Amino acid sequence: MAIIWYNPQNIMPHSYQCGYCNKEVGPNSGYYGETNNKIVATIVICSYCNKPSFFFESSQTPSIRLGNDVGNISEESVKKLYNEARDCTSVGAYTSAILVCRKIIMHLAVEKGAIPGESFVSYIDFLENGHYFPPNGRPWVDKIRQKGNEANHEIISVNKDEAQELLLFVEFLLRFIYEFPSYTISN
Repeated sequence: MAIIWYNPQNIMPHSYQCGYCNKEVGPNSGYYGETNNKIVATIVICSYCNKPSFFFESSQTPSIRLGNDVGNISEESVKKLYNEARDCTSVGAYTSAILVCRKIIMHLAVEKGAIPGESFVSYIDFLENGHYFPPNGRPWVDKIRQKGNEANHEIISVNKDEAQELLLFVEFLLRFIYEFPSYTISN
């Protein structure tokens, strides 16, 4: 369904990565917002997906989601959680993103055969013993566990860099489990 925008005006072309479709665009139509005859905000309409992005000072809403798409995720709950973690980052909810990353580990273990309701460490052990993460991958998973525990049990603020690092670890793990096995090796 295409959105029709009424009375957009010509604006200075604004190059950005759309938070909806992830395309690099440079639309020249949208809306200005001003205070005391000074432009302080802009709403631009993506020239690819036709959805609005709001710019105020140096912030973009929605901003781009951290992480990258991962193919061949067979378990819908894992795919949904991974996208949820990425969506959290687009609105600056970095603590929530880390908590979702931790939850993904639980879902992965249960999907691969671990018993639901076990301890989190038992899920990590199950994945490690089943070779579901690469050699030397235990520190990644432990970091997800530790940061998730801190975010859940301590009064801390998680920053973008920490969320991006953990999301990258989860992305690598998902690629290792779902995407890499789908590649065929030709002789």
